[in-house]
Amino acid sequence: MSLKNKSLLLIFLILLADQILKIYIKTHFYLGEEVVVAKNWFIIHFVENNGMAFGFEFGDKIGKYFLSIFRIAAIGALGWYLTKLWKKGAPVGVVVCFSLILAGAAGNLIDSAFYGLIFNDSHNHMALFLPTEGGYGSFLMGKVVDMFYFPLIESRFPEWFPFWGGQEFIFFRPVFNLADASISVGIVALFAFYRSYFDDKKEQPSLETEGTPSESTTEPETTASEEISQD
Repeated sequence: MSLKNKSLLLIFLILLADQILKIYIKTHFYLGEEVVVAKNWFIIHFVENNGMAFGFEFGDKIGKYFLSIFRIAAIGALGWYLTKLWKKGAPVGVVVCFSLILAGAAGNLIDSAFYGLIFNDSHNHMALFLPTEGGYGSFLMGKVVDMFYFPLIESRFPEWFPFWGGQEFIFFRPVFNLADASISVGIVALFAFYRSYFDDKKEQPSLETEGTPSESTTEPETTASEEISQD
């Protein structure tokens, strides 16, 4: 299988798994419902957000439109760069990292673009797929479905701690989804293992300067008078 096909297959599998999981949670949980998978450290907790990865948000409708448009532009740029990596025969790890990032961005864009159209809301009940009364939002106004919650450490900041003294502390607090995890793994792996790939590309000399002799090293032409004197 070619590098391109492996990359496309990885993107497809992540998108498929991400959407199956989100649709299941959306249609089987009401908002805020949770299931404890492993006590004190792994919980399936259904939340929705209007914004970025891990539940971060900014702005209102304008911010939501801006974020959706930014996602579309980012996916286009990532797709274009991936095609360049395929053609150049880049290392498999680099292609995998960018494929993970692209798949994650596309997964969350699907929620934002279409979930408002195809689902009703999940407040105090389970959402319906394609409800007769229509969805809860318009195009690009959908909410991203999150479900993974890992409260590994629950404690309080000491009273002397600046700003947050005495407040509750939870690590890891954000609730996220498979698409968020795919983006994060791709970015972290790029910085951790493949920085040298991009550094090497910057250090490669220009082809225009390679193999071009300087004027000072060229041999002077022998004139006719010098050839006669030598004879």
